[in-house]
Amino acid sequence: MSQKIDDLIRKMQALEEELQVEYRKKREQFDFIIQEKRVRFAAEIALQQRRFKAGVFGYLRHASILNILSAPIIYAGLAPVILLDLFLWAYQGICFPIYGITKVKRSDYLVFDRTDLPYLNIIEKCNCFYCSYVNGLAAFLREIAARTEQYWCPIKHARRIRDAHSHYPRFFEFGDAETYEKGLQRLREELKENQKSTRESNKKPFDKE
Repeated sequence: MSQKIDDLIRKMQALEEELQVEYRKKREQFDFIIQEKRVRFAAEIALQQRRFKAGVFGYLRHASILNILSAPIIYAGLAPVILLDLFLWAYQGICFPIYGITKVKRSDYLVFDRTDLPYLNIIEKCNCFYCSYVNGLAAFLREIAARTEQYWCPIKHARRIRDAHSHYPRFFEFGDAETYEKGLQRLREELKENQKSTRESNKKPFDKE
């Protein structure tokens, strides 16, 4: 990998850290803390937020009829999502130790703190829980797949792809056979269990200090 690409990656990581600092500053105005994975608001803030809470019947009365009718279609995806979750658990549990790849920590991607918001009713909390599960699982899958790709096929595509995963910039250029042959083992070593992945080395924006 060229020095310029290394420098660009470092700049990107620095910008991500700066963004996380701004996220932490932003959340301070809402006066909450995280205790044992639960969000706790100050009593005055929680009382103020409850004033914005919509009752279930009022919420349904003002909801679009098409939104209500489409809800079963959305929640029908829960079964295959759970099966995918089980597959990912089995896949990385069996294969990653064989390859020597550090396992992806599921709890870093599946976060369910929206249910602690005082201004959400039970329907909104269920919706938020479901969205958190599906999108968190998708991110979990993406990281597992990215590490697998780095182990087996760390080669960039000839065409530009959108929103490449965090491991992709370190992959070998398309058509660079010599560098691929010489560097494949090095990229595999980076995934060993005694090392941290690039993604897990960065704190999440809303982690407690």
